[in-house]
Amino acid sequence: MSTLILALVAGAVIGLALGSLGGGGSVLAVPALIYLLGFSPASATTAGLIIVTATSATALYAHARDGHVAWRTGALFALAGTGPAFLAGAAAGHLPAAVLTGTFSVVAALAALRMLRPTASEPPERVRPVEAVSTGAGLGAVTGFLGVGGGFLAVPALVGVLGLRMSQAVGTSLLVITVNSLAALTARAGTGRDLRWEVVAPFAGAAILGAWDGRRLASRITGQTLQRVFGCVLLAVAAVMLVDLAV
Repeated sequence: MSTLILALVAGAVIGLALGSLGGGGSVLAVPALIYLLGFSPASATTAGLIIVTATSATALYAHARDGHVAWRTGALFALAGTGPAFLAGAAAGHLPAAVLTGTFSVVAALAALRMLRPTASEPPERVRPVEAVSTGAGLGAVTGFLGVGGGFLAVPALVGVLGLRMSQAVGTSLLVITVNSLAALTARAGTGRDLRWEVVAPFAGAAILGAWDGRRLASRITGQTLQRVFGCVLLAVAAVMLVDLAV
């Protein structure tokens, strides 16, 4: 299968997840770039940020049109993660490939388990500022370090910590992902000279189109079913990465 077709297929799947779940699919971008398209871990995380930023911004626009974005809440949550995203993005370029791959595989496995065992959270009686800020900061660090959106952390935090409805949490998480990804990309400015734009561009384009379809898919299939499907795929990817690292 040609590189272009692989990029288009992978991008469509990732966009579908982002558009329907508000996160989870973007964590597949980095392993797809490494194992399917031959990117180095460092280049894959930078390319992943480009793809995630473009796709999240597009999906955010679609959700905002439906009134599913809590702008003030999302802005405050994202603000807490901007600094950590910038610092982690700058540090990631100086780490060995094995460290990036190993850390990514562990985070991917945790994300998969989170998606396979979704917990219904009732809105809290009051917002806990310290927990909200610490969660936002942690999410920013994950985004900057690994080149993923972190929606698998953002959505449950926005529901359980800040008391948003699930539909609002999905849309608002896309705002958080977009802001954090931009901050991490800023930290990596000038490090993407070896990026293969002939692969990244169609990958991002397919992801953007997939995000629009994902929003429509979310209205037809329950979020729990979608989470289980993507969770199984992500768990398999994490296992392959861990085995490959051990070998």
